[in-house]
Amino acid sequence: MIRSLLVLAVLIALGTLKLPVERDLAALHRQEHLRGVEFNLDLREKLGQLGFIAALSGFRAIVADGLFIQAHVAWERTEWGRVLLLFRHVTTLQPRAILFWDMAAWHMAWNASVAAMNDQTQPRLALRVKAAREYFALGKDFLERGIKNNPDRPQLYEALARLYKEKYKDHEHASEFFAKAAALPGAPSYDRRFSAYELSYCEGREREAYDRLRQLYDEGEKERLPTLITRLKFLEDKLGIPQDQRIPDKKR
Repeated sequence: MIRSLLVLAVLIALGTLKLPVERDLAALHRQEHLRGVEFNLDLREKLGQLGFIAALSGFRAIVADGLFIQAHVAWERTEWGRVLLLFRHVTTLQPRAILFWDMAAWHMAWNASVAAMNDQTQPRLALRVKAAREYFALGKDFLERGIKNNPDRPQLYEALARLYKEKYKDHEHASEFFAKAAALPGAPSYDRRFSAYELSYCEGREREAYDRLRQLYDEGEKERLPTLITRLKFLEDKLGIPQDQRIPDKKR
């Protein structure tokens, strides 16, 4: 009991010393689109008294890392409800940590959804599909909230684009979010290509997709990848592009 009280006293004292610094950083956090951490009773119950006070005292990163490790253990045990709960707290504590949002979405939309589809205790396929789609939605929610907290970083836009592509088979939204990623500083060059690829699968937008793919092709050899050429030739046939305007066949 005495040891616990000493730990609490130290944490509170450190937190008090950090208050002026925290105030000075508040404006910077707002500029970085940092959302406020929700220090509510539910979070206190889940973190425990020491963890909650540590978070209040400015040790959010340490607490979040500890919860992240717990979430990894829960994943190994396939305790999906606990994984979800822990990642909600982790992302609340560290909303500017891209890794936490990305991992949370991956566990929900990929790992948990596959587990739901393969659940041998549920004989009805329709219910397994329903459970899997609920996990898709949880993953999507993590990514959307992550983007709100990190609108200037391309990684979560990419992750959301992949989710739309691979889980929802929604090529239009996949194209949209690859394009949003591509528009941000530091985005990899493939985001622009992937956006055009996805658009080429959208009914009614073939001409726009063709123009974008052709623009990439005309930029030079580095963009003339097999997938780009395949999709471009497909659109040339579908749109009836005149022969003299088509790209040449690949030399054997």
